[in-house]
Amino acid sequence: MNVEEMYQEIILDHYKEKHHSGLRDPYAAEVHHVNPSCGDELTLRVALAGDTITDVSYEGEGCSISQASTSVMTDLVIGRSIESSQVLYTHFKEMMESQGRIEPDEDEFEDGIAFAGVSKFPARVKCALLSWSALRDALMRATSTAQPTTKEDRV
Repeated sequence: MNVEEMYQEIILDHYKEKHHSGLRDPYAAEVHHVNPSCGDELTLRVALAGDTITDVSYEGEGCSISQASTSVMTDLVIGRSIESSQVLYTHFKEMMESQGRIEPDEDEFEDGIAFAGVSKFPARVKCALLSWSALRDALMRATSTAQPTTKEDRV
C-alpha cells in the first residue's frame, strides 16, 4: 500500500466512523458554517473548562473530506488548550494551502496527515478547512464577553 492509498483509507475510516459526532450539552458556543461552493454544512459546539477544550461535538452533512476532517480535528483538539488548538489550526491551514509542498509533522497532526494529499486539489481545500474554521469561530465566541449565538457563516 502506498502513502496516498493509506491517506485515502484514513479519510474513509473517519468518514465512516465519525468521532465525537452528535451535538452534546453543555457547551460554551455553537456555530453553523456552510461551504457554498459544494454545500457542506456543519453545526459545531465547543465546551471549555478554563482555557482547555473539554468537548467538541457536531452534526454535519457533506463530502467525505469535510466529514473526516471534522472527525480528525475533534480528536486533535479535545484536551488541548485554546492557544495550542489555534496554533494547530494555523499549521493545518498552512498545510492545506501549500498545494502539497508542506510535509506534515505526523506527531503534530496524527491522522490529519492524510489531508496533505487533499491540499493538491484547491477545490477540496475548503472542504477540509470547514470544521477548523468553525472551531476557530466557536472558540472566539466562547471566549468573548458576548453571549454565544448561532448564525450561518460562509467559509
